Amino acid sequence: VQLQASGGGLVQAGGSLRLSCAASGRAVRRYGLGWFRQAPGKEREFVAAVGWSGGATYYADSVKGRFTISRDDAKNTVYLQMNSLKLDDTAVYYCAADTELTARAMGIMTPGIWGQGTLVTVSS
Repeated sequence: VQLQASGGGLVQAGGSLRLSCAASGRAVRRYGLGWFRQAPGKEREFVAAVGWSGGATYYADSVKGRFTISRDDAKNTVYLQMNSLKLDDTAVYYCAADTELTARAMGIMTPGIWGQGTLVTVSS
């Protein structure tokens, strides 16, 4: 499976942005899918994940209530809707996939498949 993230850009604080991650190579309906981010000078951190079959979702506390992860298995794509963006949300965002990890497990374990990042910059 190859993952291609897109949708990053420059947005003002309080604004919204939707990231997409398209998978190719094989269907991802049996994969857990997640988003991670890495801010300048910081380690990569978990953001959100969704289990296979569009099941459970799991979020980092820092984005809970503002971000929504969803998946469209017909399009082999996972999305991250980001609302009420803050300056601290500035980061390179990466999508990831794994056949063994549930949504909650992605919060503490490293998925096996990664896409390239897309930069999100939140300005004041």
